[in-house]
Amino acid sequence: MPTAFPTPIVIAHRGASGSRPEHTLASYELAIAQGADFIEPDLVPTKDDVLVARHENAIAETTDVATHPEFADRRTTKTIDGQTITGWFVEDFTLAELKTLRARERLPKLRAGNAAYDGQFAIPTLAEIIDLAKRRTRETGRTIGIYPETKHPTYFARIGHPTDAPLVAALRQAGWDRADAPVFIQSFEVKNLQHLHTITKVRLIQLMAGEGGPADGAAPSYAAMLTPAGLKQIATYAYGLGPDKGQLWQGDVPTSLVADAHAAGLKVHPWTYRAENVFLPARFRRGDDPATHGDVAGEIRRALGLGIDGFFTDYPLIGVETRRAVKDHP
Repeated sequence: MPTAFPTPIVIAHRGASGSRPEHTLASYELAIAQGADFIEPDLVPTKDDVLVARHENAIAETTDVATHPEFADRRTTKTIDGQTITGWFVEDFTLAELKTLRARERLPKLRAGNAAYDGQFAIPTLAEIIDLAKRRTRETGRTIGIYPETKHPTYFARIGHPTDAPLVAALRQAGWDRADAPVFIQSFEVKNLQHLHTITKVRLIQLMAGEGGPADGAAPSYAAMLTPAGLKQIATYAYGLGPDKGQLWQGDVPTSLVADAHAAGLKVHPWTYRAENVFLPARFRRGDDPATHGDVAGEIRRALGLGIDGFFTDYPLIGVETRRAVKDHP
């Protein structure tokens, strides 16, 4: 079975989510066809503790749940990691109930083409995503990895739906409990990664946001975690960092983040490279329309020049082509 990956790795963020509704098997399938090395499911638990792929446990924006009168009474208000949200939540539905819903494009004003697929795709389970990765590995002859994110792990543990053990169990069943398994587990929190470090050999990635700090209160801020001492601490449990791509730069000048992380023995996988102007730094935009595609390849190329070890993108084809172009013409 193939095990080697090209470098740096291309991580399909929620699949090929610039071209299909995110976190659907169709999005993951397209990402693999476009050459992605890893597909990325965000994981949340159902009422009957099945891990499924949704960006958040709130599903009003990414499914047609609001059109199902049988679920009208499930609409409620919850506070999750300090944010109050009204809507429908995965943990209030069984898997069988969730499977009656269909995915919708989360950003229809920016990605009108994706909205044409509304109503066509179901919510996939982690098991289905693992099966897809294994099947496509056999069919393509290249390793297809998965890069799951545990969403709101402290919140889910508090309400009686912990996610760490079910995730590790699913990976172990797939034969993935080694440091060289085609898997990375990522989290914006710290304590669950430290716990995962004690129960699996799979590589772990500490996610970082450009502001704020981990929801579990394990550090005062993400900025504090990026000091030499903070990076040394992260290296005791994690294989690498997943910083906001903006943290690689101070204006147009590179920060020391990549070099500092490498000095601490950590890999760097920034997120998320998107083609639409609204997500691009000013120097890579084309025109004034937020939905128009700018020069995301140029942005990725500059990041590759800093020595990153992988990157998340909604447009894996652009990512793969840019990686190839940089290797051919460094």
